[in-house]
Amino acid sequence: MSLVQDFALTATGLVKRFSGKRVVDGIDIAVPRGSIYGVLGPNGAGKTTTLRMLLGIIEPDEGERTLLGSDNPREISDDIGYLPEERGLYPGMKCKDAIAFMGALRGLDWATGRRRAAELMEAAGLGHAPDMKIRKLSKGMAQLVQLLGSVVHRPRFLVLDEPFSGLDPVNQERLETLILGERDRGATILFSTHVMAHAERLCDRLCVIAGGKRRFEGTVADARALLPMKVHYEPHHEGGGIRAILPADAERETDGWRFTLPEDGIEKLLVRLIEAGHGISGLSIERPGLHDAFVQIVGREAAEEMA
Repeated sequence: MSLVQDFALTATGLVKRFSGKRVVDGIDIAVPRGSIYGVLGPNGAGKTTTLRMLLGIIEPDEGERTLLGSDNPREISDDIGYLPEERGLYPGMKCKDAIAFMGALRGLDWATGRRRAAELMEAAGLGHAPDMKIRKLSKGMAQLVQLLGSVVHRPRFLVLDEPFSGLDPVNQERLETLILGERDRGATILFSTHVMAHAERLCDRLCVIAGGKRRFEGTVADARALLPMKVHYEPHHEGGGIRAILPADAERETDGWRFTLPEDGIEKLLVRLIEAGHGISGLSIERPGLHDAFVQIVGREAAEEMA
């Protein structure tokens, strides 16, 4: 089966220079059809520039890309929905008209756009606001309206650049629900984000970009597997000699010990601890989170900047 059949988007060796500097430096991406694909990275990593090259908004200096079978994304713009990082709506327009207007720019007729706008707003928890003017909306509501305008024409491919930025928890949840609904409808979704929790919950696959280069590509589970699992152990009786039994990297915590899961598993270690009279008051094996994996991939300084 060809790449065009397997993937909604493929890109190889994308390069973009600004003022002689490589902002994007040889990035490869392949987004499976019908999936949610996340692009993660600190500020200045090259995420937005990469998205704009993928959409044909700017052309790469080097490399190739194919979107929905076309090497010229602008020719298939009616099949694409795009929420840019820089938001922009006409403040004097009513919500349903703003959504219908964005659909009209993608070839959707006005009457259908207004009807779908009301339906989308109702489903997104904004059923009370179709006739409100944009200037009357909170930032979160306005952001949702713009997102609805990006999907009203039912695109096959949806690109969201930092869609969660600035949203309160309620609107973040609404946005997650909308993204999942678009995926269930059959759309392929590519989004960039700073928020690890959203990527961890939503993404089928993800790509980590730092310094203009792709540092990782795979599933969330693949990323978490870069780090070993950790054990939190609480002895029933502390006693002497426990330190000699525990692994060399064991660290004391308020209510027990924390250490890396031994390569041969936990069972033999537990037997030794029980035989030595320390017993088990509590035990948990913790898989590393996506944030921990991200720190491993890009470095702690970049991760702290992103946070």
